[in-house]
Amino acid sequence: MKRIFIALLLIFSVSTVFAQKKLIHCGKLVDVNSGQVLKEMTIVVEGNKIVAVNNGYTRASNGDEVINLKDKTVMPGLMDMHVHIESQSSPNSQIERYTLNPADIAYNAQVYAERTLMAGFTTVRDLGGSGVNVSLRKAIDAGKVVGPKIFTAEKTIATTGGHGDPTNGGRADLIGDPGPKDGVINSYDDAKKAVRQRYKNGADVIKITSTGGVLSVAKDGQGPQFQMDELKGIVETAKEYGFVTAAHAHGDEGMYRAVAAGITSIEHGTFMSERTMEKMIEMGTYYVPTISAGKFVVEKAQIPGYFPPVVVPKALEVGPQIQETFGKAYQKGVKIAFGTDAGVFPHGDNGKEFIYMVEAGMKPLEAIQAATKTAAELLRIYDVVGSLEAGKLADIVAVDGDPTENIETMTEVTFVMKGGKVFKQ
Repeated sequence: MKRIFIALLLIFSVSTVFAQKKLIHCGKLVDVNSGQVLKEMTIVVEGNKIVAVNNGYTRASNGDEVINLKDKTVMPGLMDMHVHIESQSSPNSQIERYTLNPADIAYNAQVYAERTLMAGFTTVRDLGGSGVNVSLRKAIDAGKVVGPKIFTAEKTIATTGGHGDPTNGGRADLIGDPGPKDGVINSYDDAKKAVRQRYKNGADVIKITSTGGVLSVAKDGQGPQFQMDELKGIVETAKEYGFVTAAHAHGDEGMYRAVAAGITSIEHGTFMSERTMEKMIEMGTYYVPTISAGKFVVEKAQIPGYFPPVVVPKALEVGPQIQETFGKAYQKGVKIAFGTDAGVFPHGDNGKEFIYMVEAGMKPLEAIQAATKTAAELLRIYDVVGSLEAGKLADIVAVDGDPTENIETMTEVTFVMKGGKVFKQ
C-alpha cells in the first residue's frame, strides 16, 4: 500500500511538472514585426515566458493546459506610455491635493491599476504623481496587488510656478518654496539634483513639464518653462543614470527646446510645428499624443464647476487640437508611441485612444504596433516584451473579432495574460 502511494505521488509530481505548459490556440494572431494577422496559430507558454509560436493548433500532451482563443484575435500585451496611475480627475481634484493622505492615494491607485490591466494594458509608463507610485510598482511586482508592470517617473520635474509645481493654486502660507527634492528646479545644478533625487527615490523614467499645461492652476498653458541649460542638465544627467525621458509639451517653442536637448519623447505635442516635427525625425524623438485626454477635457470644460475657472479656457483651446496635430505628425513620419494620459480621464478607458488614432488616419494595425512594438522600443525593453516571440514574457491579450477590420474591438479586451498568469478570461 505504501509503495502504491509513493508511485502515485511520483506520477502526480511528474504530471504537475508537465502541466506547466499552456497552449494558447489563437484563431488570429497579430504579428507586430511583419505587420500581418496570422491565422490558426499556437502560443506555447512555460512559466512566465513564451517558448514557441507554432503554425496550426498544437495538440496537448503530458497534461498541457489548452486555452481556447480560436474565436478571438490575439496580440501582445498592450502598453500605455502616458498614465497617472495614482489619481483620476474630478471636480474634487484640487481639494484632494490637501485632503488625501498617502494611504488614501495608495488605495485609490490599486483600484486604478487593476482596471488598467483588465483593459488589456500589461505595461504602463506612469508620468508623475506623489511618489506612492513607486510603492505601487513594488507591490505589483511582488504579487501583492493586481496591476500592469509600471515604469514610473515618481514625481514630475517642473520649474517654480510651472506646470508640475505641486504647490500651484495653494494658499499663500502653504505654497512655500519647493526645490529639487520636490521636483522643482530653477538652474542647471537644480536640474541635475532633481534627476538624481528621482533616482534615489526609485524612479524608472524622468518626466518634465517643458511648457505650461491645461489642468494646473496657472494661467499659461503653452509657454516654454525651461531654459536650455536646465533642459541639458536634465537630459545629460538622465542619460548618465540610464533613464528614458519624457517632456509634457503643448506650446511649440518649449517642445522644440526639449527635442533639441535630446528628450526621448514629447507628450501631447498640441501646437507642434513642421519645424519641430522635422527636428523630432532628425533626433529620433518619439511622439506620445494622448488624444483621449484632449477630448475629455473639452467635454468636461463645458460643465460649470468641473474645473477651476483658470483651467476652462486652456482646456477649450488645447483639447480640440491634439487629434489634428497627431494626424499631421503621422503623415510627416514622426515615430508614434501609444499613450493616453489616463488619470485625466477614467482609468480603464485607455482603449478608446485606438479609435481616435484611426479616425485621424492611422491604419488599425499601425495603432496596435504603436501600443506594442513601438512602445517597447521607446522604453528600451523590446528584447523582453512588445511582440509574441519565443523568449519574451508571456504578456498576451485578446479581443473578440478582428481589430484590423473594426478598431472598436480594442475597447473590449476579453483575455489578459501577464507574465504567464491569466488575469481575465
